[in-house]
Amino acid sequence: METVRVHYRTFGCKANQYDTERMRQHLDDGLGTGLPAALEDADVCVINTCTVTNRADADARRYIRRARRRNPGAEIVVAGCSAALRASDYRAMDGVSGVVEGHDPAEVLAAAARALGHGRGRLVQLGARATLDRTHVEGVGAEVLRRRAGATRGWLKVQDGCDRKCAFCATRLARGPSRSRHPDRVVAEARLLARSHPELVVTGVHIGHWGRDLDPRSSLSALVRRLLDEVPGPRFRLGSIEATEIDDGMIDLLRTSGGRLAPHLHMPLQSGADPVLRRMRRWHTREQYRRRALEIAGAVGAIGLGADIITGFPGETPGDHARTVSLVEELPFTYLHVFPYSPRDGTVAAGLSGPVPQRVSRERGRELRTLAAGKGARYARGRGGAEVEVVLEGMGGTALTGDYLRVAVQPPSRPDPAVLHRGRLSSDGTGVRIDAAAPNTLN
Repeated sequence: METVRVHYRTFGCKANQYDTERMRQHLDDGLGTGLPAALEDADVCVINTCTVTNRADADARRYIRRARRRNPGAEIVVAGCSAALRASDYRAMDGVSGVVEGHDPAEVLAAAARALGHGRGRLVQLGARATLDRTHVEGVGAEVLRRRAGATRGWLKVQDGCDRKCAFCATRLARGPSRSRHPDRVVAEARLLARSHPELVVTGVHIGHWGRDLDPRSSLSALVRRLLDEVPGPRFRLGSIEATEIDDGMIDLLRTSGGRLAPHLHMPLQSGADPVLRRMRRWHTREQYRRRALEIAGAVGAIGLGADIITGFPGETPGDHARTVSLVEELPFTYLHVFPYSPRDGTVAAGLSGPVPQRVSRERGRELRTLAAGKGARYARGRGGAEVEVVLEGMGGTALTGDYLRVAVQPPSRPDPAVLHRGRLSSDGTGVRIDAAAPNTLN
């Protein structure tokens, strides 16, 4: 049977990227698709959408139109978070052959098979929804992912969904409530992924809530400890996690694992001003975040510390912004992801008064990014000359340290990307010289 050529396009977070890999694996097993294809060569184009902002929706629609122009013969299957909330809009688009309201790889396979006329599956049509609340909740996956195609770092998804109700967020509406994967499944998947990836990133939509819905109840730190004990070889890294959900057990693992749990945390902040945090319906205060961040940095030492910040949230005053700036100045951040507020249909924030002009929001963002860049450069210089373990990215031109410094490989070389490598950072912390004689091979 002739190989079916599939092109994949993913928008959004690591959880979405993981879901695309599950789709790829499912289609390969079911249709014999082989390696992902270029858009122009594809028989099927699978587009996994994001709904974090209205712009994310627009980007997906724009890509669908581009795919239609560049490969009019391809069958287009749309899935993901935006498809879960805007299914009828995508079904109405010219060239769209199937819409899967979520991320279920079996449904994506069925949609592709039906579009191709293989008759191997049936697309489950869940119907357009009258509201943005999910009426269908996907499982978190009993099958295991074997590898992440074309990447040295593997994604290990441990949960899906979210029980929080941040005013600006539509993702929880698309993903449903928090659901934890069974720890046995997580460990089994980690063992498979470790055969191909020297680093595994523990990801999900709200990983800090992993284990709360299990019987018996458990915690993310307990799961990570089990991964470190039972999956030798790879370095593990936590994806985005709330500062108030990092327990003392996790801090101990960061401190004592010898780098097997990467000394790096990305802890969403969103704002450093309590009035804004309340309007955002965040559950932590400025002081709670500040105290935990300082406790972590004091206990772990050299650690990459990042955060998300939204500028120009409705009602944000110059004083609120100044409090955010002062908190960023105080805390040992090494980088920030800063976004201007963008209204999202169906969220509480979309109805709030006190809009901040986009020009002001962008100016505040530039100030924070400049501040973060300076802090990051100073941290890297302070790490200059340190011995580190790195995972190569791409074809080996850059590498990533445990504390999340992206560095150039010096001199340019082609070491094995399937292992962790030891090396020494340059004096400014922007490069690494790899010791080719002493790689850390995977078990």
